[in-house]
Amino acid sequence: MDYKIKKVAVIGAGVMGSGIAAHLANVGIPSYLLDIVPKELTEEETRRGLALDDPLVRNRFAIRGKEQLLKSKPALLYVPENADLITPGNVEDHFNVLSEVDWIIEVVVENLAVKQQLFEKIEQVWKPGILVSSNTSGVSINRMSEGRSSEFRQHFLGTHFFNPVRYMKLLEVIPCSETKPELVNFMVDFGQRVLGKGVVVCKDTVNFIANRIGTYGLMVTVQEMVKNGLSIDDIDAITGPAMGRPKSATFRTLDIVGLDTFVHVANNVYDNVTDPQEKETFVVPQFMKEMVQRGWLGEKTKQGFYKKEGKDILVLDYNTLEYRPKEKPKFSSLETAKMQGSTRDKLRSLVYGQDAASLFAWGVLKRVLLYTAERVEEIAGDIVSIDNAMKWGFNWQQGPFETWDAIGLEKSVSRMKEEGEAIPAWVEEMIASGRTSFYAKDSGVKSFYTMKGEYKGIEQKKEIIDLKALKEQGKVIKSNSGASLIDIGDGIACLEFHSPNQAIGTDITMMINQACDEVSQNWRGLVIGNQAKNFCVGANLMMLLMEIQDENWDDVNWTVKQFQDTLMKLKYLDKPVVAAPHTMTLGGGIEVCFPADRIQAAAESYIGLVEVGVGLLPGGGGNKELLIRNIEAVQDQKDVDLQPFVNKTFETIAMAKVSTSGPEAKKLGHLRREDGITVNNDYLIHDAKQVALALADAGYKAPRKKKIRVVGEPGYAVMKLGAWTMRESGYISDHDLKIADKIAFVLAGGRVPANTWVTEEYLLDLEREAFLSLCGEPKSQERMQYMLSKGKPLRN
Repeated sequence: MDYKIKKVAVIGAGVMGSGIAAHLANVGIPSYLLDIVPKELTEEETRRGLALDDPLVRNRFAIRGKEQLLKSKPALLYVPENADLITPGNVEDHFNVLSEVDWIIEVVVENLAVKQQLFEKIEQVWKPGILVSSNTSGVSINRMSEGRSSEFRQHFLGTHFFNPVRYMKLLEVIPCSETKPELVNFMVDFGQRVLGKGVVVCKDTVNFIANRIGTYGLMVTVQEMVKNGLSIDDIDAITGPAMGRPKSATFRTLDIVGLDTFVHVANNVYDNVTDPQEKETFVVPQFMKEMVQRGWLGEKTKQGFYKKEGKDILVLDYNTLEYRPKEKPKFSSLETAKMQGSTRDKLRSLVYGQDAASLFAWGVLKRVLLYTAERVEEIAGDIVSIDNAMKWGFNWQQGPFETWDAIGLEKSVSRMKEEGEAIPAWVEEMIASGRTSFYAKDSGVKSFYTMKGEYKGIEQKKEIIDLKALKEQGKVIKSNSGASLIDIGDGIACLEFHSPNQAIGTDITMMINQACDEVSQNWRGLVIGNQAKNFCVGANLMMLLMEIQDENWDDVNWTVKQFQDTLMKLKYLDKPVVAAPHTMTLGGGIEVCFPADRIQAAAESYIGLVEVGVGLLPGGGGNKELLIRNIEAVQDQKDVDLQPFVNKTFETIAMAKVSTSGPEAKKLGHLRREDGITVNNDYLIHDAKQVALALADAGYKAPRKKKIRVVGEPGYAVMKLGAWTMRESGYISDHDLKIADKIAFVLAGGRVPANTWVTEEYLLDLEREAFLSLCGEPKSQERMQYMLSKGKPLRN
């Protein structure tokens, strides 16, 4: 059967249900959001004169769920108007809509009986071919579908999203015993291609993969904490980045998730496993039970393991259940680990140390690795699924088996044996056969060890282009310390930034120049993209500040001019250029993208010209390019006043507006209407490559230079007045006003009459002059220094 999903019904309008509806809306899929009918009026509804039969009352929970989406921070919708794709309703008046959708998602309370009753009711209106799934985090898929017809069960499965749905990559797909294989395959593809998720197929076991391993790890962490006499702030210091885990570590993560949710998940494992030793591990500690009873659940109740009092953050003493000031733990092994470059080296440094932090980290890691190895075939069937689930669902840098490889399989197993631990038989057999790692790599091709005693290649979808693997396969065309030009196939080259934080320096500028020459002569097109944490956070600020403090003004001028000229060369290259920004794309990062013929941006792209935060304005053509984007549709229409469009550009730059998504970047003008959005970041380089090939196949010709109509002195005065008003109202500082004046001058085209036509080079000269003048301002230098030391802007 050819499955298609054009409309969805989500039953349950709580945090998860509304979050799923929001993400469906983000990818353009309309949905009905249904919930139960209230049994009594609220005080507000009574004051408004509403009755129980009023639709606003009957749909209250779904309406409230939709309204919360518009208030959520971080935003769950790419842009607010996506909420228009969500239609609120209730399960009494609107139950029949289930027969007209393509997918029904159940997101109600985690109670087996409630779910079974709901699916019995759904089948009464269900039509063959409609997909039905449960978002359960751990209830058996087979049990909840008991009593349903065979045809219904063939179209039934689990689809477990992680919260928040927009941002968490993992989607667990759990077939029941009768689910059609082609439906599973469809859902995997749909989850990856349309929803942008990392999809893992799980077996129908308690809590599936991520929550089974993750909850075990959290329980072990608490037990080892108590055993070693460590504190909550000790544990969060140890179990963060040093162990390849998120900065929120253990207890800050639990505060975000909600202690009640965690306890429910832990109890679910306890109730459903039979091994006494495993069961004992999932016994919730008494202090956590007491916290739940007191309502200390975390962020949603304003206190949990941490509590904020004024500007102070207090941490819970689990022995006394009293709060005390948070302290910064000091462990020598942890400090040494922090100085290491890679996750592998951090882990080795930490777990093979000799202090309390090392003993704790080793104790936790040892138990998690052994537990996971014992349950591979029970929960997943292969180690790759488990590693991916933990990386995508819990934001681990490495999955359990990747971690085991990182700390050294033979060395760690030898230590485990010395400490009396039982090693799973298949791991023993693997080591005995001479294999010393769970993963192997040959010429960039990665394989994993299977339960059959052999390595099997990891299948990579054609939509995933792995730049690291290509480099290992010798596909580098040119390279220097800051960037590489890589052959990604079909005559397309990819320019990858790999300087620290992808910051732009002279090395990257040089490689852009060389890439232009190389692609012009030998390639069909160029993609600018990378697979780092961020695309590019801007220029190398430290190097710039050093030059400024040494008063090397000629060097600063030369560097900025060189960057401007290089981007102009990129813009007018005779081969198509496609930029592929993702996540943080700030300052010089988006300036590199602006000259491209097309931008194929990740949906999760946070794009902005943020130079005012360091006391500057864009210096690489950002003012000019954003201005062109905002006026290009009207600049040739002499009867159209450009001022509103220029004002928008001025406001965006002067207020350092950053998009919260790719679609919002279009609204801000950073992206053009024809630029593309990729939901799955893993597909981004591939999608950009396809755009470059399409442009080449269409007989690409380099763009011709055009002059730009500017608003001149009258428009400059309008922008200056707006900035002055903001200063007088206390919204900006005197130095903000000075920067705003420079931005307005550049965007207006300087002191020329209104509607004067100027060249791009003319605007670039104005931009560079303004940039250099701000570099000489002491308050701008203070902002640069503050950003480098504190990592956030100073508004002086």
